[in-house]
Amino acid sequence: MKVIVLGAGVVGTTAAWFLNKSGHDVTVVDRQPVAGNETSFANGGQISVSHAEPWANPSAPLKVLKWLAREDAPLLFRPRMDPAQWRWCARFLLECLPSRTRHNIAQIVRLGLYSRATLQALRAETGLEYDHLARGILHFYTDPREFEAAIEPAQVMREHGCEIELLDADACVRIEPALAASRHRLVGGSFTASDESGDAHTFSIELAKLAAARGVSFMTETRILGLDQAGGRIESVRVVDANGTPSTLRADACVMALGSYSARMLRTVGIDVPIYPAKGYSVTLPVGPQHVAPSVSLTDDEYKIVFSRLGDRLRCAGTAELNGYDTELNETRCRAIVDRLFTLFPEAGDRSQVRYWTGLRPATPSNLPLIGRSRIPNLYLDTGHGTLGWTHACGSGKAIADIVSERQPEVDFAFLGLPRRTSRSASTLARA
Repeated sequence: MKVIVLGAGVVGTTAAWFLNKSGHDVTVVDRQPVAGNETSFANGGQISVSHAEPWANPSAPLKVLKWLAREDAPLLFRPRMDPAQWRWCARFLLECLPSRTRHNIAQIVRLGLYSRATLQALRAETGLEYDHLARGILHFYTDPREFEAAIEPAQVMREHGCEIELLDADACVRIEPALAASRHRLVGGSFTASDESGDAHTFSIELAKLAAARGVSFMTETRILGLDQAGGRIESVRVVDANGTPSTLRADACVMALGSYSARMLRTVGIDVPIYPAKGYSVTLPVGPQHVAPSVSLTDDEYKIVFSRLGDRLRCAGTAELNGYDTELNETRCRAIVDRLFTLFPEAGDRSQVRYWTGLRPATPSNLPLIGRSRIPNLYLDTGHGTLGWTHACGSGKAIADIVSERQPEVDFAFLGLPRRTSRSASTLARA
């Protein structure tokens, strides 16, 4: 079939790769000049199966209320006159129920394990280089209550195959010696040795080059104007290139991978999905042999910040701000990440050389991405990955290629439009 993939972030690019490998004629459309240039550009860098506890969990409502008055809060809700925001928040509260949290953790772990294995196989097949490290991910805690609250979710993750080990503070320092300067702050941690890290932007660019060499067409610097329907199907995609020249693309199927902008585009064809932008921030700084910076990828669960070594750079990313499609840098939130970085790692690098970035993560209330067939038969969804787009990209891409090709995906996940392999129950999100 001829397939159009809308979006060339890490999710859209991996989907294009696996669709091509399945024998389809693939065209990718994106407004950026290169792949992975928006939300995938400067994310946290983690391939993190262990980051499976969703934002929506039983402790979240009280935390959000406590954080409302804090400009530097890990999760900041800015109320707007936006019905979509309020509907999203109502569903978020429902997902905070203990039963929903356990269900969502299981789903996130299953997809994460499958996706990480798929990435490893892809790397072995292609030899892709993207500053990846396979040194595991260490979650550390500086608040005893946060550490205690992490024990039950860790048990749920283990039940579903995530090899996560609980540690005391000294063990955390042995795994990452750069934490020695903050030993007095630590109360414990958890470690997943099989997790990885790497640069999603570099990965997207390099995979796009390999895909193009296999015949995938990338229409970059091309804006998507709309989708046209006929006979209950998507008939064409209207686009305009960098020169302002409009054109119409026709295909047998379309894959929606526009991240946060998927919701807007889908509404134009009568599909409402629970995706809302969650603005995240990152800080990148150069590190050299004279610096004491972490080399194992870390997650600071109390502050919701991750740290990843990407070659000679250190990436620190995190927090979430529900503020519509606003992409303006908030210096208070940027400084909060930098302050936390240098509080934990005083010799991590030169503070004057930090570079700030912000991007919109396509968040669902449950943290489960929307993958599968929409109610329009030839329109497929591969979007809504939230904070785990890089973690779940390869698994999502391979799964959507299977679904488009009318094959059952290998992983047991609540895909849209498909029955579950081990359960007939469907995700509450599977209504697109």
